[in-house]
Amino acid sequence: MSAYSLAVKLMAIAALIQITAAILSTEVLLRKRLDKTQKLYWLALDVGALLFALQSVYSLELALRTGLFDLRQALLTGLISWLFTYAIYQLRKQLGMPPPR
Repeated sequence: MSAYSLAVKLMAIAALIQITAAILSTEVLLRKRLDKTQKLYWLALDVGALLFALQSVYSLELALRTGLFDLRQALLTGLISWLFTYAIYQLRKQLGMPPPR
């Protein structure tokens, strides 16, 4: 497997993971039992997840259209995406929300 194909796969996985994080945080944000402060916290997490997803998709598009890629950036993006989504999942569990289906 070449470095290019590995970087493209990692960027695609990172984008999907970040989209999942945005979906999880949006689900919590739309719950009615949160107070205003908690909604603002979850809104910040949601916007952050969406921005991370957008950055991942742009990096993937750049690699696919031009062939420019950075394997180290792809590895770090994949790791950060996974950790961010895991943190959101753990925060959801603290609120007593059921696991996603």
